[in-house]
Amino acid sequence: MRKRGAKAVPTPLELGLPEGSLAIAGLDRDQLNYLFSVTYEELRRLAAAVRQGDPSATLNPTALVHEAWVKLASSPAFVATSRIHFKRVAARAMRQLLVEAARRRSAAKRGGDLAALVAFDEAADQFLAQPASSNDDVLRLDAALDELARFNPRHAVMVESRFFGGLEVAETAELLQVSEATVLRDWRAARAWLAHEIRPK
Repeated sequence: MRKRGAKAVPTPLELGLPEGSLAIAGLDRDQLNYLFSVTYEELRRLAAAVRQGDPSATLNPTALVHEAWVKLASSPAFVATSRIHFKRVAARAMRQLLVEAARRRSAAKRGGDLAALVAFDEAADQFLAQPASSNDDVLRLDAALDELARFNPRHAVMVESRFFGGLEVAETAELLQVSEATVLRDWRAARAWLAHEIRPK
């Protein structure tokens, strides 16, 4: 785990993210981990700023990822990174950030440093209330994605990228190096599985 000051920042490899799904030409493992840690910290800063400005504000992962890209794209560490690969890294960082916040809130049974409400884009509207109204919503989604990754890693990368990074169908197809038709077919299958898995028992 990479250290930034006194705080430990997770890396995509430590978080079980398939290296192949984040392959960026010319970057080694340390460089990839550095991109992840910088992105994670920027997203955390942006989310905290939203929370500070309005404690009842709803977080939108896609909007935060876009804002982070605008801020970081011109920095030396990111000049060789495509927008799609950045969004893939940011999706994983955004997922981790929201899950950590949900776990803290569940443990403390009180407010944390992020808003409780998360507004996912329309991609998630069949599974979660809009916006997600409890820590359980986020944690159920996280657990379901872990399970999905065990038997269908490509579907899990697709769902995570779209939910937490806001990738469009064409971007997802380019990232996964498959056709848009394949993405749409996989998306229908993953949605059906998630709808059953996430439904409160």
